[in-house]
Amino acid sequence: MSTSDPRHYDVIVAPVITEKATMASERNQVMFKVRRNATKPQIKAAVEKLFDVKVKSVNTLVRKGKQKAFRGSFGRQSDMKKAIVTLEEGHRIDVTTGL
Repeated sequence: MSTSDPRHYDVIVAPVITEKATMASERNQVMFKVRRNATKPQIKAAVEKLFDVKVKSVNTLVRKGKQKAFRGSFGRQSDMKKAIVTLEEGHRIDVTTGL
């Protein structure tokens, strides 16, 4: 594996493991939680270096934080940015194994 810049670890926070993300993996897509100020080129570079794959495209979305009640007290979830990374044919990332 190629040497990676430590900043790449700052861009990608965690993989998203949900039912929707699992369905997307059949279309050669992987979902990650990313830093709020991360740009698409930064996300693409980080995924290519960390996982040694070729990225076709990156789509991003920001999920606004919600009000949630827990044991009678109200709190607010913070905003979260997600990246949907489409990989080139023949490349795969197994997010269950980790880095």
